[in-house]
Amino acid sequence: MRFVVFGAGAIGGVVGARLAQAGFDVALVARGPHLEAIRRDGLALESPDRRVVLELPAAEDPVELGLGARGDIVLLATKGQDSPAALTTLTMARARHVPIVCLQNGVENERLALRSFPSVYGAVVMLPAAHLEPGVVLAYGSLLTGIVDVGRYPQGSDELCETLSEALQASQFSSRVRPDIMRFKYAKLLLNLGNAVGALCGPGERSDELTELARAEGRAALTAAGIGFDAEEVGDLEGRWERIGVQPIGDRPRAGSSSWQSLARGTGAIETDYLNGEIVLLGRLHGVGTPVNAALCELAARQASAGAQPGELSVDEVLAVAA
Repeated sequence: MRFVVFGAGAIGGVVGARLAQAGFDVALVARGPHLEAIRRDGLALESPDRRVVLELPAAEDPVELGLGARGDIVLLATKGQDSPAALTTLTMARARHVPIVCLQNGVENERLALRSFPSVYGAVVMLPAAHLEPGVVLAYGSLLTGIVDVGRYPQGSDELCETLSEALQASQFSSRVRPDIMRFKYAKLLLNLGNAVGALCGPGERSDELTELARAEGRAALTAAGIGFDAEEVGDLEGRWERIGVQPIGDRPRAGSSSWQSLARGTGAIETDYLNGEIVLLGRLHGVGTPVNAALCELAARQASAGAQPGELSVDEVLAVAA
C-alpha cells in the first residue's frame, strides 16, 4: 500500500509527512517552486517542537510515480478550484481503479471524483497547518497533529476506511470512521464560511459578526435543501484546538485559514466559490437569499486576482456589496 498525496501543500504536505514518519510508503504530487524545492532539498516539516526534512518521491504528473501499480490510495488535497484539473490528470494516468480520498474543504470534490472513479471517500480534516514558502509545511499541533475522520462517499464505510483511519492514528492524528461523513462535511462547510471574512477583513469583533451573518445564511440554505449537518460537534473550534494543543512554531503564531494563505502567497486564486459559493448555489436553487456569501465570493475573487494581501478590506465594504 502506498499513499499518493496529490497536492502537497499545507494539508497534503503535513499528512504525507506524518504518514512517512510513521513508516508508510508515501509519494507526493506537487508543482512549481514547491516541487523543485522538495526534489532538491526534501520536504521540511516544522512543528512546535522540531524540524525534520523528509526525502520523498515527488512528481508533477502521477504517471511519473507509476500510479496504480502498488496498491495506491490517492489523498486528494488540492484546493477545490483545482479539483477538476487534478481529477482529469488522474484519469489520464489510467488509474480509475485507484481509491480517491478527498482531504479537502467543501462538498463538491467528492461528487466530481465520483464521475470518474468508483471508489471515493470523504474526509473531515481539522488540521492547523500552513504552507507559505516552497518546500516547507507547518504543523501547529503539539499534542496531536490534527483530526481526520473518514467515510465512504456518498455514505457507508468499508475495509479501506478502517485501514486509512488506523494509518492516520499511527501517524499522530485522531481519526474515526464515520458512515455519514457528508453530514460532518456540511457542518465543516458552515465553519469554513468564515475563511473569506478572515482573509478579506482580518480578525475582530465586526468580522465575527459578519461571519455569523454568512453562517446564518448557510444554515438557512442547508435547511431549505434538506441537508443535515452536525454543527455542534464540528463547531467546537476552541475545544478542538485545545485537544490538538495548538502552539506557535518558534516566534510564529498559527497562520490564518487556507483562504488567508492563498492571499498571503499571492496565488491568484482562492477557494471561496467552493465554500461560500456552495451556499449561494443552494440558496438560488431553493429560494433562500444569500447576499453576504455572494458578496464574499465576488470580493474574494477580486482580491485574489489583484494580488491583494489579507485584511485589506473593511467589513463595511463587504456589507455594501451585499446590500
